[in-house]
Amino acid sequence: MESPLLHLALVGTPNSGKTSLFNALTGSRQKVANYPGVTVERKEGGFVTPQGRQISLVDLPGTYSLRGRSPDEEITRDFVLGRATGEVLPDLVLCVADSTNLRLTIRLLLELKSTGRPLALVLNMFDIAKRRGVTVDVAGLSQALGVPVVTSIAVRKGGTDDLLQLTDHLLARAEAATGDRANTWRPLTVPELRATQREADRIIAATVSLPERPDTWTARIDSVALHPVGGLLILLAILFVMFQGVFAWAQPLMQLLSAAFDALGQLVHDQLPEGLLQSFLQNGVISGVGSVIVFLPQIIIIFLFILLLEDFGYMARAAFLMDRIMGGAGLHGRAFIPLLSSFACAIPGIMATRVIDNRRDRLTTILIAPLMTCSARIPVYTLIISAFIPPTKVWGLINLQGLVMFGLYAAGIVSALLVSFLVKFFLMRDYQPAPFMLELPDYKLPRLRGIAIGVYTRAKMFLQRAGTTIFAMMVLIWFLASFPQPPEAATEPAINYSLAAMIGQAIAPLLTPVGFNWQIAVALVPGMAAREVAVAALGTVYAIEGGKEAAEQIGQVLASKWSLATALALLAWYIFAPQCASTLAVIRRETGSWRWMAVTFVYMFALAYAAAFTTYRIAVAMGAG
Repeated sequence: MESPLLHLALVGTPNSGKTSLFNALTGSRQKVANYPGVTVERKEGGFVTPQGRQISLVDLPGTYSLRGRSPDEEITRDFVLGRATGEVLPDLVLCVADSTNLRLTIRLLLELKSTGRPLALVLNMFDIAKRRGVTVDVAGLSQALGVPVVTSIAVRKGGTDDLLQLTDHLLARAEAATGDRANTWRPLTVPELRATQREADRIIAATVSLPERPDTWTARIDSVALHPVGGLLILLAILFVMFQGVFAWAQPLMQLLSAAFDALGQLVHDQLPEGLLQSFLQNGVISGVGSVIVFLPQIIIIFLFILLLEDFGYMARAAFLMDRIMGGAGLHGRAFIPLLSSFACAIPGIMATRVIDNRRDRLTTILIAPLMTCSARIPVYTLIISAFIPPTKVWGLINLQGLVMFGLYAAGIVSALLVSFLVKFFLMRDYQPAPFMLELPDYKLPRLRGIAIGVYTRAKMFLQRAGTTIFAMMVLIWFLASFPQPPEAATEPAINYSLAAMIGQAIAPLLTPVGFNWQIAVALVPGMAAREVAVAALGTVYAIEGGKEAAEQIGQVLASKWSLATALALLAWYIFAPQCASTLAVIRRETGSWRWMAVTFVYMFALAYAAAFTTYRIAVAMGAG
């Protein structure tokens, strides 16, 4: 007979290693990083204990208290208390602590005791604590707290064996108990919280010994990395190197992928007779989807940099460095981490705003997160930059294409700060963000396995997107660009008689002032599904219009058909354009209002149009038309 499903919850302060422990127990590949605020919604997985118990394990967002001051903390509180809709009370709560920094976790555990749920304390990262000379009297700590205490090393094989044995023991004891334990939890007042913290400090003083000479590597690095001037220069240098690498390191792999798709398109052209099937496979599928997949190396490089910085522990330092600048623009310092996450994708960035306590701070961050240059913009930027910006060296050292890419990212950051400043000035003039408090994690060497899994997961997501959303859009674009067929006596390209041309020419008058032609208008419409679809749409449209050569050399085709002014205007457009329906849907969900989704779309569209119009007119005036 199969054992009943039992429910366990992982609770702990941010950056205590909960998600690493979750991955170790369940074999999952959830995102792990060395900075607070990574987990912003519950994640669930399963495993079987050594005694055969079926376990459903939930990884809850990090919290310092059960008061629920922010949405992510409310998720944790409601789950532990059984208030979450459709959820059951956990049979066991595992409070996870960073063994090198127990102070805040012990206070949280004392709060958790009043919930009446079976409880255990997991001292995670115990190996790091030992290396640093931190000594914990595990038995004494267990006696002082009145709960079982076990050590774990989540990132090492066999590092959770003791925890699994304790889990079996505690669950057996819970199954044998009759009746529910009393739930005496209530929100603590400020004096009670201070008293609880004093009790936690007393317990730690009695059971934990710190080394006489603590490890000072983190302090030494921070003396340079957190310098008010030098630290910002280091941050800018890191970002600059990252964007230089996007062009300099990715080119060989991009050329290899491009050659492979060219060869595949040529094979289809040679093997199939001329007709709709050949056109669909060569111009719709291979040219459209392939024109996006070739940018995979660049996206991998961006993610690799971000994951390395996260694992090393630099992200929290970057937030600290940016606090003064962001505070001047009306943003809370905690907004930096969601905004930085938005460089990968605005959707997890918007969800990460749950770590911000104040609703107004959170709303402002949500409104500007889409302005961060997400990875979906990289194919658009790279296509245009490669076609119109020569790969020359500035000062004999800096790649001009990489410099332009860096400028586009910087423009997104600056525009976000300006929008935040305007929101504060016009809508929240009487509001001052709360002081920024963020726990800085110790520096750690990145774990290669975790980095590899992270890069693989994100590359897989990109390819899945290419195989689903982008493929579906390309089929639609190919159909619109292929039907109806031109009349027999037609002398113009076949696409000029198609539905795509009709749609593009209908929209074109709206976009003509910013220098866009009807082909760009066609590409922007399906680009609402995902920004990178615009590149695939351009590849499909120009491939059908220009034949085999256009499919193989889309960049050269654009350079011959567009003016530099049009190219620059399109770059300006994509800095601001709300070209992602999924992002708008997440804004609707996180704000609980259609109004803020509409506000985001309208203000971003207005900024995109104004930026493209201004850029195009200035470029034409300077002779780039």
